Amino acid sequence: MNASDRTPADLLRSALAADPARPLVTFYDDATGERVELSVATFANWVAKTANLLQGELSASPGDRLALLLPAHWQTAVWLLACSSVGVTAEIGGDPAAADYVVAGPDGLEAGLACSGDRIALSLAPLGRRFPAPPAGYADYAVEVPSQGDRFAPFVPVDADAPALVVDGTELTGARLVERARADAAELGAAGAGSLRVLSGRPYDSWAGLSAGLYAPLAAGGSVVLCRNLDQLAPESLAKRAESERVTVQLTD
Repeated sequence: MNASDRTPADLLRSALAADPARPLVTFYDDATGERVELSVATFANWVAKTANLLQGELSASPGDRLALLLPAHWQTAVWLLACSSVGVTAEIGGDPAAADYVVAGPDGLEAGLACSGDRIALSLAPLGRRFPAPPAGYADYAVEVPSQGDRFAPFVPVDADAPALVVDGTELTGARLVERARADAAELGAAGAGSLRVLSGRPYDSWAGLSAGLYAPLAAGGSVVLCRNLDQLAPESLAKRAESERVTVQLTD
């Protein structure tokens, strides 16, 4: 990746320029049997559409706060990069009552109603399916995002030294987040662009989970095999998955 990259959105742009066709996020849900593989180009397209929804439809701007009430999931990764693209601070498991916006999955819908701003709901169903009917008080992400533009440009340049993420009670700027992700990638043994492929079963409720499941592979020009409900997979099946996915590092603690 480029040494000049200072935000997660910068890292994604560099990945797109380097090799748009390579896998970036491969997602498994072992409760449903779902497998989704997103190339850099496909992932970046989802990010662009979501950032356009956030900036255009919801009128979000740099400095706004978004409570992200989602588990480890490929759509959560999309929202994290969309927030970075706009300059919105993503608060993992944040207080909806103190946030400007809330994005919630099925388990966070009730808590998210405390947000007085716009609320977006994700079904997290296979294939990104919509809800049968939008949950009360929410717009359905699967309904709202498809019509958004495939290219994104922020109205205001994103400041790398502004808050980008709040996790574990710690606020990280975009620049600090990228620094930590690069350091973590080095510890995981990234030897060059594309060499790191992490299988992560860690939840997204900590820096360790977010780094393993998104930021470190992205910073290294690598990829992630993100696994949800991994406790429902037999050990021998996990070994076969790691082999078939050509995993270089496995983090399931």
